[in-house]
Formats: sequence, structure tokens, C-alpha cells
Amino acid sequence: MTLPQDGPDDATPRLVVVTGSGRSGTSTVAGTLKMLGLGIPQPEVKANDTNPRGFFEPRWVVDFHKRLLAESGVATLDARPAAVQKAARRATRPEARKQLHDWLRGAVEPQFVVKDPRTFWLHQLWHETAEDLGIDMSMLTMLRHPAEVVGSRDAYYTANQSVEQRKFRETGLVAGWVNVALANERASRADKRVFVHYENLLSDWRTEMVRVRDAFGLDVNTDLEGRERHEVDDFIDVSLHRVKLTWDDLSIPDQLRDLADRVWQCLSELADDGADHGAASTRMDGLRVEYDTMYEYSRALVHDATKARIKTARQNARREAEAELTPTSLRALPRRAAGKARRWVAAKARR
Repeated sequence: MTLPQDGPDDATPRLVVVTGSGRSGTSTVAGTLKMLGLGIPQPEVKANDTNPRGFFEPRWVVDFHKRLLAESGVATLDARPAAVQKAARRATRPEARKQLHDWLRGAVEPQFVVKDPRTFWLHQLWHETAEDLGIDMSMLTMLRHPAEVVGSRDAYYTANQSVEQRKFRETGLVAGWVNVALANERASRADKRVFVHYENLLSDWRTEMVRVRDAFGLDVNTDLEGRERHEVDDFIDVSLHRVKLTWDDLSIPDQLRDLADRVWQCLSELADDGADHGAASTRMDGLRVEYDTMYEYSRALVHDATKARIKTARQNARREAEAELTPTSLRALPRRAAGKARRWVAAKARR
């Protein structure tokens, strides 16, 4: 089944892909769109203590993305510049394309939302599949200051870590935020897109949804320019902004902090009405080069420490493997089988 491909009109399905770093308000905006009349493919990921109001994520999409990223060896907030290419290579496999094509064909509605912060890693797969099905796909990226993103993740996921562990994690998370922000912005350049500040959504959701509605050609179930009470008013609460941190609350290198600040400034410009996307994207390309260079020098600085940790891990693995093969058990084996067992121990340690 191929859906109409004559371009966006009243008969063309419209898909809003919600992305952005985790803990940046993606759930809040996806829930808002659902309450304004857009569909979310079922079943959804269930709410939990980290997100009691709900995630508004299709369960299938989350599982699909997690599987592809795990096979690629890519983390959700991966700081490695090469992570984009690693994920993209996995997404080019015919079985991955067929799986998304089949699911998306069955999930399509006149207007619907797919929210998962991991989506940008596989943007080309989504873009081409939507195009094949004649779906008009738009990108909505949520923005939240990196210090608050890191603080929010720490508050919910790393509360029991030591000071040293938190320092390493905070530095890694800010680096991941920079890499993800740069990759997300570059991936969405060919799409209709809107950048929304989390704080702006909380303080005046109607104004932000007018921008989204007009940019994506959506129909919503209320007059956004009016002030008639809507269920979104009860869903969005300023108290949702529980974590309010600045750079002073984190322990990260000054050079990384400065780079993250400049990436944030570029993204903030893109969220303004009448933004010059071409100029901002050019600056983002320059920041990408700067980040990649910083990352390579950082790898060089820790080269010896990394080699030492790998050597220690291999030694520990060898000892554990040897412990599984006692002298008694080896003597019970034929000579050839015992030799194979010893080689297996050596190979396991190398892995």
C-alpha cells in the first residue's frame, strides 16, 4: 500500500516527529499535541516515577530504536562524533527498512505524533520511509539548556553516585548533549522543522502551538488564539520545571562549557520567529568541526589510561575464564580437547 504522494494537502497524512535530548520536554510537547487532537500509535510506553504524567511514546518505536542502536553500539546521548555513521549503517539494512515501512503503514493517521529522543540517530531511515508512503513528515525539536538536561538526568538516574563519578558523568553528558544537538540540527535541515524552548512551552503553550500548527499545517481541536480553557491547561504545569540548574552547579571543563554555550545560542536563534536557518546552520557546521577536534584531542589525552584499563580488563577476563577450567577438568579431557579449551580461554580474555 502506497499513500498519496502529491505533496501536503488535506488528504496527505501528517507526521510530527518529536525529538531533542532526553529530559528536554519531549514528553510534555507530545502530550500536548495528543490533547490537541493528533494521534499517537498504540500502545504507548507506560508512565513511571521518572515521568509520572506519561511519555507519549509508541512502544514499538522505542523498542525498534533501542534494538538498532544496541546493535550499532550507540548510546542515546552518545558523545562520539562517529556515532551518527554507526547508527546510519545499521539503519540501511533491508530488514530494518521493511520493519519500519510495515509498522508505519499500519500506524498512519491523518495527523499523528511519533516521539522518541533517539529518532534523530535514524533520521534518514524515517525520512525515506515516510516519503515512500507519501507521508508529510515534520521535525519538532525541544530545547532545554544543557545544564538543566544534565541536572535532570542526574536527579532521576544517578542520585547515589560519588562526587568523582558524577564529575565524569556530567562531563560525558554535556559532551553527549553537544554531539546530539549538532547531529539533530544537521539531520533535520531538509525537513519542515520547528524548535521549541521548554520554558516557553510551560509559560505559554498556546503561542508555541500556534507556531507548530502553522509551520506544519495541522488542524487542532481548539482556537489557540483564544483563551477558552483546554485540558492542556491542566496537563502543563510550571511546577513540571522541577530542575533548575546553571553551569555553576556542574563540574565540567571550561572549554566544553564554552562550546556547549555557543551551540545553545545557535539553537536558541533557530527557535525565534524569522530565524535565519542558513546562517545558524553554517555556524553549527563550524561548531561541529570544533567539537570533533576537541573530542580527538581528549581521546589522545586519555590514551595511556584507556590502554591500561583494557589490559586490566583482559587480565581479569582471563583469570575468570581459567577459573572455569580447573586442572582436574582439563585432565579429564582428551589432549586435543584440552588444547582447544586453553585456546578458548585465551580468546575469551582477548574479547
